[in-house]
Amino acid sequence: GGGRRVRGTPADGLAIDSPTVDTFRTALFVGLGAGLGAVLRHLVLLTAAPGTTAALALTFAVNIAGCFAMGVYKPGPLWGTGFLGGFTTYSAISVTAMRSSALVALVIVALSFATSIVSYLLGHTLRERRHG
Repeated sequence: GGGRRVRGTPADGLAIDSPTVDTFRTALFVGLGAGLGAVLRHLVLLTAAPGTTAALALTFAVNIAGCFAMGVYKPGPLWGTGFLGGFTTYSAISVTAMRSSALVALVIVALSFATSIVSYLLGHTLRERRHG
């Protein structure tokens, strides 16, 4: 079943292997990766003044690069959900959109969504062609 599998006892210095421990370990890796990705995104976005067209363009570039990498590498929890999830951002696009007129907001959100999906699909296609 799905119960605990013991590979020894803690007194023996051996790890206890269980689905709960595996889930917690994966969650820690996701959190670590997300933190690292968010720090890198922050450093990239520091190169432009907040609220400027340059900042918006960099945010688009970050999202495109992250989605492309997700498609190319099909990474696991640490690098995929974690690092690339923390690196990319939809919230920054949303904040920028909400500071704009309704029409501009719609264009920003639609372009962000479309470019992210297309960049993922391009990366995925590249991976499929390289690895069959």
